Amino acid sequence: MKSPSLRLPFLLYSYLATEMLAPFFASFLIMNCVFFLVKLIPFLNFVLDLKIGFTDFVRLFSYLFPNMFLYSIPMAAMMGITIGFSRLANDSEILAFKAGGISIYQILPPVIVVAFLIALLTSYFSIVLIPVSEVAMKQLTYQLLKEKIDKGIQEHQFTEALGDLVVYVGKIDQETGEWQDVWVSDMRGQVIPTITMASSGKMNSDVERMKVTIILRNGSLHRPDTPNSQVVQFDRYQLNIPLQPPAAAANSFSRGTLTMPELLAKAREFGGSSTEKGRVLIIEYHKRLVLPTGCLILCLLGLPLGLQAGPGRRAIGIPMGLAVFILYYVLFTFAKMVAKDQTLPIGPAMWGPNTVILLMALFFIRQVSNEQPLIPEKITSFIVINLKKVFSPLFNRLQSAIIAFIERIKPIRTATPTGAAPSTAQPLPLHGDARNRIFHLAGCKDYNDDHCTLEFRDIEVAIAAGFKPCESCRKRIELARSAKSGQ
Repeated sequence: MKSPSLRLPFLLYSYLATEMLAPFFASFLIMNCVFFLVKLIPFLNFVLDLKIGFTDFVRLFSYLFPNMFLYSIPMAAMMGITIGFSRLANDSEILAFKAGGISIYQILPPVIVVAFLIALLTSYFSIVLIPVSEVAMKQLTYQLLKEKIDKGIQEHQFTEALGDLVVYVGKIDQETGEWQDVWVSDMRGQVIPTITMASSGKMNSDVERMKVTIILRNGSLHRPDTPNSQVVQFDRYQLNIPLQPPAAAANSFSRGTLTMPELLAKAREFGGSSTEKGRVLIIEYHKRLVLPTGCLILCLLGLPLGLQAGPGRRAIGIPMGLAVFILYYVLFTFAKMVAKDQTLPIGPAMWGPNTVILLMALFFIRQVSNEQPLIPEKITSFIVINLKKVFSPLFNRLQSAIIAFIERIKPIRTATPTGAAPSTAQPLPLHGDARNRIFHLAGCKDYNDDHCTLEFRDIEVAIAAGFKPCESCRKRIELARSAKSGQ
């Protein structure tokens, strides 16, 4: 007898994958548009200065995408899974799955597959494309800067394409590139320029070090700084001019341009973890592996966060996901700091954030599968009680200060202006001073006096009891009666 074969519910898995991937692509597009605008600003000055064309601008900016995707893909993936399962929970589809005998653990396989594929894509960007794009960025940046210099240096013209260096060339050999009758004004790091004149010269390029070198022959150098003016004759004089790329481009020693084996080889060359440069390279090596793995873990965390939604309940999983994402990168940044400072070994420090978030994800999945809150009630109660202990005294003090302030300004707000005629029928009771046998109307400055221990319903009752109004209240009563008799 043949045992029944295990059939996977491919229809269910494809449906769940579609529900996760649709919001993933939407989140991915939105986040990269935001990152695009942030990255675009530092490039504007560089682009406008070089006056590069649209094609070169697209090429230059496209080399930034691998670095952008390394951070945008994990966030978009977690948000996509969270939004997808929030939608399923709000429409009671998760409840229908449970009623049909499908548990949370049976929903996990498509989540794991989607998370693994997205993490694999992230690792490809992290390990392969980032070094390639950094090298291409460096070469294209140098090429654009070199083209600006070549276009700027013309015969019988002063050029400022080299920044603080002004160059004048009498004649340029179009075949060899040799210069004749060269004049150079060097303002780098000084107020009065150094003037160099030579009969011939040439400009050489160094792509690796991102610099050009001007070699002058048979000339003189004039430093007119008083009182130490100098004139130096030379047979050969060399000017090194570093080309400054934009902030995102690689410099002469950029760990971003190194492949994974090159990072380890370079780290060993610098002395491994015992030197600062070696630690920086090893941290970069771990970073390229940690972030794709973190993407996988964050995707798994999106499942329990998305299931916090439901009919009649707020979708708190999305703000919680953003909070966890921020927490993860705060921990990651802190881990890089402690690894660089040798507070902890590089391996445990770099992989610590992933371990913390993985344990959190597994715990949340267990809580959701058992239909329990993500944070147990005991922990929630403990946190609430301690927060009350900390903040209750501060809140009570603030409340007391507000009440005292209101009581202080209350007489000012309710005081009746001088000369106003009060009605004989008072909405508030009269206060009587038993010691002086006088009473006060509402609004009187002595209305809340400590000696006023009696209350009367109206003026007639107070007068019948043998009390008389105070001087200010007597005038108000007379004004009121005069106004009434005049009507």
